[in-house]
Formats: sequence, structure tokens, C-alpha cells
Amino acid sequence: MTRHGVLPDHPIPDLAAYLEVGGGSGWTKAMRMQPQQVIDEVAASGLRGRGGAGFPTGTKWRSVVEAADSAPPLVCNAAEGEPGTYKDRAVMTRNPYQVLEGLLIAAHAVVADPVVIATKRRYNREAERLAAARSEMIAAGWTGAEKIALALGPDEYLFGEESALLEVVEGKLPMPRIIPPYMFGLAGTMQHPNPTIVNNVETLAHVTDILARGVGDFRSRGTQEAPGTMVFTVVGDVTSPGVYELDLGTSLATLLDIAGASDVQAIYSGVSNAVIRPELVDLPMDFDSFAEAGTGLGSGGFIVYDHSRCIIDVVASLSRFLAVESCAQCPPCKLHGVEMHERLASLCANGGSPNDVAELRRRCVAVTDGNRCYLPVGHALVVGSALDAFAGEFESALGAPHEHDNPVTIPKIDDLDDDTGAVSFDTAYTRKRLDWGYDSADG
Repeated sequence: MTRHGVLPDHPIPDLAAYLEVGGGSGWTKAMRMQPQQVIDEVAASGLRGRGGAGFPTGTKWRSVVEAADSAPPLVCNAAEGEPGTYKDRAVMTRNPYQVLEGLLIAAHAVVADPVVIATKRRYNREAERLAAARSEMIAAGWTGAEKIALALGPDEYLFGEESALLEVVEGKLPMPRIIPPYMFGLAGTMQHPNPTIVNNVETLAHVTDILARGVGDFRSRGTQEAPGTMVFTVVGDVTSPGVYELDLGTSLATLLDIAGASDVQAIYSGVSNAVIRPELVDLPMDFDSFAEAGTGLGSGGFIVYDHSRCIIDVVASLSRFLAVESCAQCPPCKLHGVEMHERLASLCANGGSPNDVAELRRRCVAVTDGNRCYLPVGHALVVGSALDAFAGEFESALGAPHEHDNPVTIPKIDDLDDDTGAVSFDTAYTRKRLDWGYDSADG
């Protein structure tokens, strides 16, 4: 291919244009290789999943293939819903061909059956682009393209959790399972657990690049432990919000400078990690460096808040999102999550009391009791890290109602314009209830 990475500057309009820039060379190479050779190449590249966990992709493929007693299912997780994140939608819109090519390469490598790409029903543009690209590939005779099924699901946050994603593909609600997909997968039974491979959109797009360009080329960017590039989203109090592809290991400060962040009070990488204070902006953006600093890179979506924001308002808004999106299968998650949000809302409205802060700390521990997914862990990290990092702000707010000069919006991105960088958030989300229904727009 004529460029590195997965995010072209402009949308690829059709398959012919994709082929003109070298598309298809990775798939052609893979089809001449034995499946195990493809797995070995991806493993040698050091590619780590771009969906949040950063797990080595080749290792995941190999372990599932070894555990399966028949062809393992392969599912592409395109149900992006992390607040502050828009990178998968950008990749799908600009170049669905590279995503599907990576999916076909992966399907060949693990001899997959079935092959599914699952995205949200409300992502009309992305779903249409994927469906059209698949149809073109089928017409052009790409082996395996006819086997790709497109599954559309709900807008709930937990649809993006990989075990809940499988539930949706099976026609159920997005409820996380206790057993992960690599142990108990799509249409699994006690006799045939059907371990399943779930890969993120960006991960599969990188697979295409690796097969097309080779391991050495992929490893020429990024770091030894985290090779390649990653697509990052920056929104919030910045002058140039957008989606940017950079080498892994690039400093967060560099990304913030590109996005025009001049006044930083706090940064959240989605809603599953501890708050990032300004003194940490020189961190290299890679999985291990962020983990060592006590936070997480997540799916590469950063929400920046400047000093015009009340940090308690910020934490309350993120806490509300997590309280609402909890599925309630684990009662401590829903009950303590709601309690955390309500106490934060009380602090925002009337200053609350010292007991509120003590209760918030207690609930940060209790909210994860018996959890089957990561949501309550993220909730504890979001709230608990703020209580530590901004202890003075919480202390000064006690018993003192304050004005909301710059109200905080839950950063659930509805759209991010490629040309202007204009960001629109899901304004209807303020009406979403704890039972996942919506109050009337008429109030």
C-alpha cells in the first residue's frame, strides 16, 4: 500500500480506488500462505489489540485455535461506544475495505466459521459503507467475502463489551457473560464451548497493513513493546478536536499540542481509567507506560477539561453515564453506581457533606463486588482517582452550593466532522433512564 497506517486523509470511495493505492496485496499474500504462517507473521509483528486491553493479537489467535475443537467463530467488534472515542467510526467511514481485508486475512489464518462484523444500528453511515464494501469484494471474487455477516445492535455502552457483543449477535440483550469469549463463545454449549476470537476494527485494519508491508515495516514505527501506529481521538476543551493517527510511544503532550489544548485541568481516557493530571502529559502513549503511571490508554479517546470546569461536575457526569449503562446483572454495580452518582450530584447541587465523600470512597470498593465485566472497575477508577487527585476541590465544595458557569456534557460522541473537526454529542442522552429507556423529549 502507498501509505502507512489505517486512517487515510480522505475517504476511499470504492474498491477500484482502494486497489489503486495497493489495497488487496495483504489478502493476496495471505491466501498464498498456510494459516499457521499468517498467525506467525501477525505474532512476530507484535501487534496488540487496539480495543483497550492491548493484548497481543497473534497470541489470541493461536490460543483460541488450539483450544477449539472445530473452526472458531471470528467477530469484529465495531460497536464503538466509549465516551470521547470516535476512531473506529473514522476508520470504517474512511476505509472500510482495509477493515474487511483484515477480517478476511484473520478468517483465513484461523479457518474461521462464521465470520461476523457487529456494529450499532444507529451508525447508519458506517454500516452502509461496510455493506457496500462487502458487496464490491464479493463481486470482485475475494475469497471468503460472501461469508461475512453484518450484525446490527443497540446503542447501549455494554454492546461494546466483547462477551455482551456475542449475546447481541445471538439475538439477545447486551448482557456481559461471566466466561470470556476465548473460553465460551458464539453459540457455545457445555459440550461445545465454541471459543471465539473477537478483534477490534482498528486491530484488523492493522493486520492488513502487516501482511501488505511486512513485519519489519510495521515494527519500524511505535516502540519495541508496542509497535505500529494507533488512532487517537481528542475532544473537550481543545481548539482542534479530531481523530489523529500517531506512532505508539508518542507523548500525550504532542497529541494535546496538535489538538490545541492550552489549559489542562484533567484528562480522561474514556470512562474506564483513572484521571490524568497535567503533570503526566509527557507520558508516552503506549499500553505499558500508561499502566505503570496508574491509568490506562484505553481505546485512545481523550477528553480534555480545562480550569473553567468544576471537576466535581465532570466526575458526576461520567459517573451518571456509568450508573445508567450498568446492566444490573451484578446488583452491587447498579446499586452502588447509582448511589455514587447521586452523592456526586448532591455535592454539585448543594455542597453535600463530609459523609458524602466518605461514602463515595466506600462505594468505590463495594461497586465491584461480584462484577462480571469491567464497567464497575472503571466506575471506581473514575471516581476514586478524582477523590485523590482533587481532594482539595472536594473539600472546598462541602456545604457550599456553587454556580455552574460552564456545564459539563456527557462526552458521548454523535458525530465528528472530518473536514471541520466539529464535534456533536448525543444530546438525547440526558433523557436516558436507569432502565435504558428514555424520558419523553417533551419533558
